[in-house]
Amino acid sequence: MDRRANRRITLLLVIFGALFAVTLGRAAYVQVVKGPSYETLAKQQHVETIELPAGRGTIFDRTGEPLAIGEQATTVYADPRHVVRPKRAAVAVGKALGLDPNEVYSLLRDRSRGFVYLERKADPIAAAALEKKEIAGIGFYAEERRTYPQRTVASHLLGYAGTDNKGLEGLERALDRQLSGRSGSETVIRDPFGRAIDVVTSRPERPGRNVVLTLDTQIQAAAERLLSDAVARWGARGATAVVMDPRTGAILAMANAPTFDANKFAAATPDARRNRAVTDVYEPGSTFKIVTIAGALEDRVVTPANSFVLPPTIRVADRVIHEAHPRPTRRMTVREILYESSNVGTITVAQKLGEGELSSWIERFGFGRETGLGHLGESAGLVLPVDEWSGSTIGTVPIGQGIAVTPMQMVSAYAAIGNEGVMEKPHILAKVGGKKVGQPAGRRIVSKGTANRMMSMFRDVVVEGTGTEAAIPGYTVAGKTGTAQKPENGRYVAKYVASFVGLVPARKPRLAILVMVDEPHGAIWGGVVAAPVFRDLARFSLQYLEVPPDAPETKAGTVAMGSKELR
Repeated sequence: MDRRANRRITLLLVIFGALFAVTLGRAAYVQVVKGPSYETLAKQQHVETIELPAGRGTIFDRTGEPLAIGEQATTVYADPRHVVRPKRAAVAVGKALGLDPNEVYSLLRDRSRGFVYLERKADPIAAAALEKKEIAGIGFYAEERRTYPQRTVASHLLGYAGTDNKGLEGLERALDRQLSGRSGSETVIRDPFGRAIDVVTSRPERPGRNVVLTLDTQIQAAAERLLSDAVARWGARGATAVVMDPRTGAILAMANAPTFDANKFAAATPDARRNRAVTDVYEPGSTFKIVTIAGALEDRVVTPANSFVLPPTIRVADRVIHEAHPRPTRRMTVREILYESSNVGTITVAQKLGEGELSSWIERFGFGRETGLGHLGESAGLVLPVDEWSGSTIGTVPIGQGIAVTPMQMVSAYAAIGNEGVMEKPHILAKVGGKKVGQPAGRRIVSKGTANRMMSMFRDVVVEGTGTEAAIPGYTVAGKTGTAQKPENGRYVAKYVASFVGLVPARKPRLAILVMVDEPHGAIWGGVVAAPVFRDLARFSLQYLEVPPDAPETKAGTVAMGSKELR
């Protein structure tokens, strides 16, 4: 009996020993062999690293007015594997955030995914109310939403940043590295219900740097308003204006019409978002005569008092070129050629200057290359090398045909004349990260004497020439009108670009302003369509900047002497 009991006890010991051995072996297998894979799985289930986006730098205008800011928002996400009741959770999320519950449910029921966005950059108040419900598997983190408080103002220049706060167009893209900063991260441990219970590691984010522009919101807004009015009045395709300080090259306004709301960039077409002031080229027409006349004066080929007997037409190789308006043969001085905008006279001066010298002056004034504003999609324009000129090129280029420029190039050329012959590099950046952005020294284009003679003749354009509608009571104004026929498919068509480029006050210019109206209807002349816009924009800017009148004795109507409108 005792022997039988001992055998049973021995058998039980063997069985328990075997079970213990199996258990021990299994434990060893799990810990040693399968340990790393289970550890990885555990971390996947309970440890999560979340990126903490850095705050994007603010863009300010020259007065400290914010143009692009980061607005508080909350991103709502989910780990579907931890969502216990997907249908109930979908209803709660949809109700709180204004989402379609069916679409939310389709995301939550897919347990093959460990992370899904439910709403990027949601309203923080709505997200906070949802967070209080403590729904398992639903997470939240703070994020910025890029906002443009001025809405349409400067939208072409600013561009926009996308959902991930990466710059996609305009200055947002050009300055993305400075504005973006560096993202941080946070590694958290979650319980089986997906709720964070501990923070393992964290790396703080580094916010982007703020940027201050030379742009002035008030002048920019006025320019956009006046351009929109001009487009509506003349049924034009579009319009552009640039306001520059000729003494420094600082851009105070760069406006286009039509414009768009940068907060709703997705609703605007790529064509509507294009910054035409730097990307588009156009044949400038008579405003380009600045190059021919200034070059001839500087080279001492002519003086303002030199006169020529000019017929109403001139033959250049196989082309016959006319004046914009019929006139009889008459003697005209160089001064009269400029302020009456004579095509025949300008070509006559260009022939005395010569092809090689004219081409050299075109290059010297900066046409055919970018002005150096930065990565804004700037065009270099279209300038034919002199060795590719035909026999008639000396008759077309001097009057602004057969050459294409950008509005920025053209206003820079006039600014150089207004700055006593020195061209400052145009720029839009004033400060980055609190540090002033240095600018290179300007380069001399023409002598001070030539610049002064050009300014005197440009004043005549406004007093008694083609630009009388640009006159501003109380101020002297210098400038030039332009009316250019547009080419399409190698032929000139009945479409025009009307422009005016001017400097105020003419005695000591503080502003260089270009206004260009594309394809106006009802009138085509720069002196009729563009000059009044220049006048109104210049008058507003001078008063806003508190520039004292330099001709206070003038009254309304005493400067404008008729309305001769020539090309």
